[in-house]
Amino acid sequence: MHSVKRVLRDTVLVVLGNAILAFGVAVFAVPSSLIVGGATGLSLIIGHFIPVNYASIVFGINMVMLVLGFFTLGKKFAAGTVLSSFIFPFFLALFESIPQLQHLTSDVLLCAIYAGIFTGVGLGIVFRLGYSTGGMDVPPIIFNKKTGISVALAINVLDTIILVGQVFFSSFEGILYGIITVFISTFVLDRVIVMGEKNLQVLVISSKHEEIAEAIFKEIDRGCTFVNVTTGYFHQQQKAVLCVLNNREYAKINDVVMEIDPTAFIIGSEIHSVKGRGFTLPNVDLDKQMRDHL
Repeated sequence: MHSVKRVLRDTVLVVLGNAILAFGVAVFAVPSSLIVGGATGLSLIIGHFIPVNYASIVFGINMVMLVLGFFTLGKKFAAGTVLSSFIFPFFLALFESIPQLQHLTSDVLLCAIYAGIFTGVGLGIVFRLGYSTGGMDVPPIIFNKKTGISVALAINVLDTIILVGQVFFSSFEGILYGIITVFISTFVLDRVIVMGEKNLQVLVISSKHEEIAEAIFKEIDRGCTFVNVTTGYFHQQQKAVLCVLNNREYAKINDVVMEIDPTAFIIGSEIHSVKGRGFTLPNVDLDKQMRDHL
């Protein structure tokens, strides 16, 4: 039952992500003649030689890449890509067919900004689930499998080639605004992927590590781990307290540590992925576990 709910949730989010991505491309990027990457960018290049609607070309590219992915990367990859391969060109054609959406604004700078925002959000939603948007995502993954070249590097190289290919058919302003779109899209994509997962990792180096750990258990209701450390000057062996908590709890742990040991050394660093008790799993009664352990 849990797996069915997860599949339904993922399906809805993949559809939503592709709809947002297609909205940014069809409503802001293409009407303003901005250069774009991926299958859409390749379709715009092909469209200059073949008089076919670019949404139809994207569909054709997606189908070719889906078949290529099926035979090269296997059924599992194809199953995770097939939905995007169909619905992205569908939404492109849908938004393109609505005249009102093609003239939302005549300001090219606004189009560049919002194209970047919508494509970044759409891609971020799909990538965060671990799925692919299909199309030109497939060749970089194949290169990675065959040659060991990193997927990120292959995607950047391929996108650069596609962007350069559009230079010959775009105005100088369209190129400059398109670069803005690419930068905004990349920034937003990174933010969406880690959205809601930002926490803090705190390392406390103190001779009173036992007291500090007990206070963290009781007053902040967080677990912690002892890490063996060696002081640099005196070369003394001791333990440090490692704890992961959310941003709101940082001030509290700082107060707790300073009350126990004002000379403690506290290091706080931002982290973006935490799995386990208190974060992705329910909290446990730490006092009860300690009593049972004793």
